[in-house]
Amino acid sequence: MPRTHLDAAGHPRPQLVRDPDWRDLSGPWQFAHDDADLGRSGRWMDPDVTEPFTGTVIVPYPPESEASGVHDTGFHPVLWYRRTIDVTKPAPGRRLLLHFGAVDYRADVWVNGHLVGRHEGGHTGFSCDVTESLDRDGEHVVVVRAEDQPFDAAQPRGKQDWRRHPHVIWYHRTSGIWQPVWLEEVPEQHVTALHWTPDIAHARVQCRLRLSQWPRGPLHLTVRLTRGERVLAEQRMRTDGQETSFDIALPALRHAQDLDELLWSPEQPHLVDAEVELSEAADGAPVDRVTSYLGLRDIGWDDGVFLLNHKPYFLRFALQQGYWPASHLSAPADALRRDAELAKEIGLNGLRIHQKIEDPRFLYWADRLGLLLWEEMPAAYAFGTPTVERVVSEWTEVISRDLSHPSIVAWVPINESWSVPNPALVPAQRHFMDALYHLTKALDPSRPAVSNDGWEISAADIWGVHDYSQQADVLRERYGHASLRQGDIAEKWPAAKRLTLDGVRHQGQPIVLSEFGGATFAPAEGAEWFGYDIVATEQDFADRMTALVNAAVNSGLAGFCLTQFTDTEQETNGLFTADRHPKIPLPDLREILTRTRAGSGG
Repeated sequence: MPRTHLDAAGHPRPQLVRDPDWRDLSGPWQFAHDDADLGRSGRWMDPDVTEPFTGTVIVPYPPESEASGVHDTGFHPVLWYRRTIDVTKPAPGRRLLLHFGAVDYRADVWVNGHLVGRHEGGHTGFSCDVTESLDRDGEHVVVVRAEDQPFDAAQPRGKQDWRRHPHVIWYHRTSGIWQPVWLEEVPEQHVTALHWTPDIAHARVQCRLRLSQWPRGPLHLTVRLTRGERVLAEQRMRTDGQETSFDIALPALRHAQDLDELLWSPEQPHLVDAEVELSEAADGAPVDRVTSYLGLRDIGWDDGVFLLNHKPYFLRFALQQGYWPASHLSAPADALRRDAELAKEIGLNGLRIHQKIEDPRFLYWADRLGLLLWEEMPAAYAFGTPTVERVVSEWTEVISRDLSHPSIVAWVPINESWSVPNPALVPAQRHFMDALYHLTKALDPSRPAVSNDGWEISAADIWGVHDYSQQADVLRERYGHASLRQGDIAEKWPAAKRLTLDGVRHQGQPIVLSEFGGATFAPAEGAEWFGYDIVATEQDFADRMTALVNAAVNSGLAGFCLTQFTDTEQETNGLFTADRHPKIPLPDLREILTRTRAGSGG
């Protein structure tokens, strides 16, 4: 029976699944801190060197976390990992790949003492072809050196603190391996990337595919798209290049009055299964086969309104840090699915993933359960050439990795000017902001991009405003008029900085209150930061949220994003505690967050 998207649950790369099954390398690894950075000169990568590895870490949890078994939150810029794997050397024409979901921030990987890969960027994955380092069947030694400099302000780090202890809105660090490590055997010629871009208006989907190497001869590529038992399309084409892009016609989309069972939305998250087969053009010999999935949906904006599948759609979001007390940015078992379920249960239709590139397994559950996401690049905190180079490189990898997820509806490369502190005064900083917007649109023109969310807006398809006023009357005065959709914003300085930069004109972009609320209920003991206000009781918390959400809903806004989904370390202003317990009963939360607009049903 063909595999479907249901079989991709738990796979570390759910939109590119290949038989036979992958092999998970999570679990105990030997471990060592290397504060003096002696490991390279001491040849710690050699397979017979074991003395430095006196500790044990549970991968993929970062060593700062309790779940890792190390639980050391001190400054340790260099980390070493070691483990043995029992594998058989692949047959001729086959390769063995070692995948890392994410290693923060720099990684060097050796197998049996041979360097097999390097990667820079703490939030995206990479793969190492280890085939040539396997000199025998049986046990082989994998060694990883991870470097994560806590004081390098030009290094994209998001909410990871550079101080010894978490302060204000920054949290414990997540260093080293923090997403799955896994093995996969593949054919020598194989699919390495697969991208889907739907075009509902023209009844088609674009497929872009990348191969591991330039073909020695022409290949046939067969794509089959199905929805349950229904075959939506089957197309075969000839390719002789390493990258191929082509359109697949979907005749079923031409019946404009019969799309309910095809289109993806939070209310009806229909997914289309895809099978991709690669074969030799000369004799039809199979080369590779992968399964994937996609969602048929269009994103747009016009006249101040966010559009989903060409219809106005009001965004009801919460800010999501993606952090857990015992495992930090790494998710405990089943936690990714549960977060998506909780968001749905309280009536949200989306989350703004804040200062984190989330695990693809979470994106899978957002796709499957129906949750809109804004994806945001973790910030560096000092502007300069190293920041520009690092952010551009990693952001490009992010978009390439996550381009096909229907749940992602906006890209946000910068938040609150964090890597560009003075774009109004320093032209180079504004150029960088605008360049990131245009880079994003070049890589993916199908989604809105926001060069800087919160304030000091320049190039942007959505104007995201951060306004933590705790008075509903103030929010109504600022955003409650219909002319807001034409860019008529009464308050040009709703926060610490101006809303738009010089020369920026409104051109129909939706205006979203992309951070608001943030009141703390029951602050953490010993907390040095108390959020944007403190409420004394459960009822006060509910009343405050009710008033603020009512003001946001009955306005000219295109949506809101409430701060925040869960408590995170000392930042105790969540709808849920850090352990995912609701601050007020779930039915009450849902009633508050799903309030309809006056005189409408949406």
